[in-house]
Amino acid sequence: MRTSRTSRAAVTVGEVFALIRTGHGTTRTQIGRATDLSRTAVAARVTALQDAGLVLERTESSSSPGRPAAGLVLNADAGVVLAVAIGRSRTQLGVCNLAGDVLAICSLEQEIGIGPDDLMPDLVARLEDLLRESGRRPEEVRGVGMSIPGTADPQRGCSLDSPAISGWDGIPLPPYLRSITAAPVLLDNDANVIVLAERRGQRDRFDDMLLIKASTGLGAGIVAGGALQRGKRGGAGEFGHTKIPSAAGISCRCGDTGCLEAVAAGWALVRDLRDQGREVAHVRDLVDLAIAGDAEARRLIRDSGRHIGEVLAGAVNLLNPDALIIAGDMAGAYDLFVAGLRESVYGNATTLATRELQILPSTHGEMSSVKGSATLILDHVLRAEAIDAAL
Repeated sequence: MRTSRTSRAAVTVGEVFALIRTGHGTTRTQIGRATDLSRTAVAARVTALQDAGLVLERTESSSSPGRPAAGLVLNADAGVVLAVAIGRSRTQLGVCNLAGDVLAICSLEQEIGIGPDDLMPDLVARLEDLLRESGRRPEEVRGVGMSIPGTADPQRGCSLDSPAISGWDGIPLPPYLRSITAAPVLLDNDANVIVLAERRGQRDRFDDMLLIKASTGLGAGIVAGGALQRGKRGGAGEFGHTKIPSAAGISCRCGDTGCLEAVAAGWALVRDLRDQGREVAHVRDLVDLAIAGDAEARRLIRDSGRHIGEVLAGAVNLLNPDALIIAGDMAGAYDLFVAGLRESVYGNATTLATRELQILPSTHGEMSSVKGSATLILDHVLRAEAIDAAL
């Protein structure tokens, strides 16, 4: 990673911090090579970051003769961020350090249809408990990352259009957090934040990724050319209400008929099992049954993957991603779900688009939404411009 600056003086402290945070500048020599800064200029910027508590310098052992190199690393304990992943029936909360490591986590089971005035105060109280549990204080909070199912309005911090959580559209959520912190609050779609976490983690080698969150509802996070794609109104990846022949005439929770979700989303599978007289409350129950060997649960999950694959085949042709990542509750029965998905994707997409396509489970499993929400806010508060403004 080399800066595009032509003037040595123009390389800021924040840009040097970005090199250290991403691992592209772990020594002063590496930073000098990446930026063309003089040794004195590098030292000045590193000192500023050390004085702010953001960077630590550690002596690294070396097998080669001579003086060991001094390694520069992010000080992950220089603050925390709060992660909030709101779902239809469960909300996950976490406290994470500046490296995105989860220090404390919990889940809130909630009544379907609960509104923000009822959920958010309880959510804030639990975040305060988590801060105490992690041994951190509210003044150490540098930001809050939040995710919701459906389309989000990042500017207002509210749900824009989400059939999964009715009653939330248009209601700004940051004001609810002000009793605990005045730090920045960011909100985005749940699949978007998960794919951000995948990019930040071990899969940063993939510049083109398509992440599918298959849970109560369906959604996708799209990374193309290394950048998250949100679309004009934040609706990129909202593929669950694409019309498919298999769902013709079947009512969807969005109020329309014929949507993919009506035959493939978790809520639809639970509905189908209940119609057979089975006692299931959530898609997680369905997954547990499938793992235990229940034939009907296994069929429903495989058929869900097959229906979703019919729609994704077109997306694979359009985007030609390196990898198709599977996240969400149905990923708990990954092999069953992907068997159906693979059948449809490879049967309907072009040979060129699927030739090197990898289908993989999400890196963070059940913590994907918390890790993703943390990544969303960390990438904001630790970006070069934010560091420069703070210093």
